Amino acid sequence: METIEELQAFIKVFVCAIFSMSYCYLIPLQISNGIPRLLSILPIIATFFILPLPLSTANLTFFTFFCLVWLSNFKLLLLSFNCGPLASKPRLPFLVFLSTALLPTNPKKFIKMSRPDCGKVDATKAPSHKPIVLAFKAVILAMIISSYQYKDNFYHRVVILYFLYMYLGMELSFAMAALFVKFYLGFNFEIEPQFNEPHLATSLQDFWGRRWNLMSSSILRHTVYNPIRNKWDPILGQLKGQMFGILVTFFVSGIMHELIFLYTTRVQPTWEVTCFFVLHGACTAIEVAVKKAVKGRFQLHRGVTWPITMAFMVVTGGWLLFPQLIRNRVDVKAIQEILFLVNFARSKWERNETNS
Repeated sequence: METIEELQAFIKVFVCAIFSMSYCYLIPLQISNGIPRLLSILPIIATFFILPLPLSTANLTFFTFFCLVWLSNFKLLLLSFNCGPLASKPRLPFLVFLSTALLPTNPKKFIKMSRPDCGKVDATKAPSHKPIVLAFKAVILAMIISSYQYKDNFYHRVVILYFLYMYLGMELSFAMAALFVKFYLGFNFEIEPQFNEPHLATSLQDFWGRRWNLMSSSILRHTVYNPIRNKWDPILGQLKGQMFGILVTFFVSGIMHELIFLYTTRVQPTWEVTCFFVLHGACTAIEVAVKKAVKGRFQLHRGVTWPITMAFMVVTGGWLLFPQLIRNRVDVKAIQEILFLVNFARSKWERNETNS
């Protein structure tokens, strides 16, 4: 792994992204929303699909894809129709616009859209980043990374390690991005939390809608789910429209995850990941329908629903979500990248201590 070259490529990618978003801040907002503004933004959306391609490391490729190809492009699509966090009224300051557009962060406030069918970007009630909790999770992540070399000795627990590594790695990297934003915007600048303890979820709806990766949940809700509901509820009815919206949203999420795996592995898609999200979308839609059918007359205790939810996540994840990564040794590659950086930093520290 050519660390210096990779970091230089990563910096160049985000410098290009900053210039691209500067254009979006200056030019498209002067154009009437709708198709004309979308046409002015399409070249930037296409550029963001290309930007992660020079990267070769698993961790940086994943982070860049998620920030630029997924979040940024979806936020730009919303901006085209004067919706989403980038279309806030009053207009966002330039640095706030950049951080919101390019990083997994949203200002923590109640943003009303300029069109009634756009809905609202609600400030989630999830707790914000707590340093002690994040430090504890960082220790757990370090233990997982250290123990990963022995994964062949506890094969049946490897899927749980994958989930923990993915969850903790994403939450900590997003928290560092939020800290970076607070550093240059001011520590009184409030940011919406990105996770809400997904390991405590008691249902699929609770897991995907209220706890896991709230940034992507929010952006999918406003780009896919709400427009589907607005279009199809009058035709199908409220319940069927909601179920259809859930299925389409999970399908789009599956396609985006399939693209993440394609960018990371650089091998032909197997569509297992899409099947994972379609399965979860169907089960979530059924869960919503059952809840509406019983209407609170019957409810299982969380001591029952929690292990069922976690078991379903682990079993389906081991079946459909992780096999493609394991076959292409992306998990090993990602761990080795982190260990390399840790050893590199340690050697630098020891060298400075020796010289002093």
